[in-house]
Amino acid sequence: MSFELEARQRTLQGSGASRRLRRTNRVPAIIYGGSAAPLLIDLDHNEILLNLRKEAFHASVLTLKVDGKAQNVVLRDSQMHPWKPLVFHCDFQRVDTEHAIHQRVPLHFINADIAPGVKVGGGKVSHALNDLEVVCLPQDLPPYIEVDLKDLDAGHALHVSQLVFPAGVKALMHGDDDPVVASIPARKSGGDAEEAGEGEAATS
Repeated sequence: MSFELEARQRTLQGSGASRRLRRTNRVPAIIYGGSAAPLLIDLDHNEILLNLRKEAFHASVLTLKVDGKAQNVVLRDSQMHPWKPLVFHCDFQRVDTEHAIHQRVPLHFINADIAPGVKVGGGKVSHALNDLEVVCLPQDLPPYIEVDLKDLDAGHALHVSQLVFPAGVKALMHGDDDPVVASIPARKSGGDAEEAGEGEAATS
């Protein structure tokens, strides 16, 4: 999925200027990174709000057309009202095809219903992660990482090192850390459950 947004360069900054922009249904934002200087811009509020609600928007290379000139960027941050559908500010980082980027990508879990730990063991999948930071060239950035649970058994866990990544994409790992992505906790046997119940009754 590709995203292209129209933006305007702005010269005024500060809280007063930002409030005036918001009253005209515009959102102040900034583009930074690369060899060029940071660029102050503003965006149509309804357009950016609609896109921020899309999962892929947060894990895609975006095209910002600033006064007609296209720039490739990724979304780095957005500030919103705690409960109202209002966007206060957005930060974008420039990217180019020759330099790798770090970006958080959502995880899409599949085949949970046929996992042995669920279908045979009667367990439930526990998700430890919902997204993952990856490193890749901008053109290789995937909209999501697929997590196949078809072989996951009860009492076992799936780790980041066991995931299948698209070509040119790898997880950003820290040292020897290999986080759990999902697991199916082993169910207690009937005897264990009864003993646990008796123990609770004895202490109540």
